[in-house]
Amino acid sequence: MNFTPIDNSGLVDGFCLIKNIDIKTSSKGDAYLDMTLSDSDGEINAKLWRYDKEKHGEYTVNQLIKIRGTVSRYNGADQLKIDRIRPVMPEDGVDPGKFVKSADYSGEQMFDELYKIASEFTDSDLKKIVTAILDDNRLALLYWPAAFKLHHAVRGGLLLHTLSIVRLAEGVCSVYPFVDRELLMSGAILHDIAKLSEFNVADTGVATGYSNEGNLLGHLAMGAMVIEKYAEKLSIDRKTAMLLEHMVLSHHGEPEFGAAVRPMFIEAELLSELDLMDSRVYEMREAVSAASSDDFSARVWAMDNRKLFNHSRKDLNNKINLF
Repeated sequence: MNFTPIDNSGLVDGFCLIKNIDIKTSSKGDAYLDMTLSDSDGEINAKLWRYDKEKHGEYTVNQLIKIRGTVSRYNGADQLKIDRIRPVMPEDGVDPGKFVKSADYSGEQMFDELYKIASEFTDSDLKKIVTAILDDNRLALLYWPAAFKLHHAVRGGLLLHTLSIVRLAEGVCSVYPFVDRELLMSGAILHDIAKLSEFNVADTGVATGYSNEGNLLGHLAMGAMVIEKYAEKLSIDRKTAMLLEHMVLSHHGEPEFGAAVRPMFIEAELLSELDLMDSRVYEMREAVSAASSDDFSARVWAMDNRKLFNHSRKDLNNKINLF
């Protein structure tokens, strides 16, 4: 852990992320917090004895905090006894991205690239609706994950997934000149936009669970509703809006995977296939990276419970080439 020493007694302070937290009762009957704290250097178990909610405050998983305490050895491992604790405040100037797994590129870099692509559309309706939705959701998009637990469930994961699909779509359009490039690009940029409402997300960019809307409606239905709302406000051609809505509603491909309808035109089918491709490659890379060379991963639920082989012919740590 990257704590700053205060003196030679083991007293330290610093910023960290709460990975796990429980309120327990000591042998003396006092409440205490039992936590796992982490930063970019690792993890440590921490205890806040005689915990008083009114005095110390309330805390939750994925929250950034500042602590002061003493590090000692217990059962062969470092343990932190907390003396002071408080939430991180804006004036602390802490970058949450240093405490959680993040996308290969900054949110600003990915957002600006997507916005540039949309702003160069020749179709005025597609340009108008995509840039308006991006504009209005910029702050959340900069750090939002693409999932709660599965693919791209990292800080900035939603933009990483989106821009990855856009790059794949560019390649597809170069092979198939009859594909409506701007329609496919627009669908790719907007296909997961309602994930901004589907998850509850901490300031760190980690999803803590599904929202009520996410559970009751899901991001496909909500995404079509977003497009309908903006189309009405911006007087977008109804056929254009309908095509975008269909792409969002069908991008999971099959009803068993959540699609409201199956893709019914080329760009909708391509979006569905590219979405599946990017999510699966991400899941496979994560699983294989955790396996030893020439060995198999644990079974991956998202990949039909398959074990995956690490042939070790390429460096899986190479970042995705989006720029």
